[in-house]
Amino acid sequence: MGQGTLNAIEKAIQKSDLGLNPNNDGQQIRLTLPPLTEERRKELVKLVKKYVEDAKTAVRNVRRDANEHVKRLEKTHELPEDLAHDAVEEVQKLTDKHIKEMDHLFELKEKEVMEI
Repeated sequence: MGQGTLNAIEKAIQKSDLGLNPNNDGQQIRLTLPPLTEERRKELVKLVKKYVEDAKTAVRNVRRDANEHVKRLEKTHELPEDLAHDAVEEVQKLTDKHIKEMDHLFELKEKEVMEI
């Protein structure tokens, strides 16, 4: 990297709202990351929770789309009623499984982030 590029990166880091102070020695930029405060840890947990909620919404949207597809197939008689019922149940089982896994991963991540 050229000196101009390093200077541009250094200035961009300084202008960012990251609270970091870059150290440019002419060949590389070093960043010292301060330890997380309790307040920042809580903010990170909230952010992770939001991502988990967004993921759950995405899974539920996939469930809805799958169920609508099954209903269409049933309505056009391409899928017998008993198989349609089984398909809807299987989609629900998969939805429950994935949501439960997301909740479990969130709990693990929350514990990890809040650990000092």
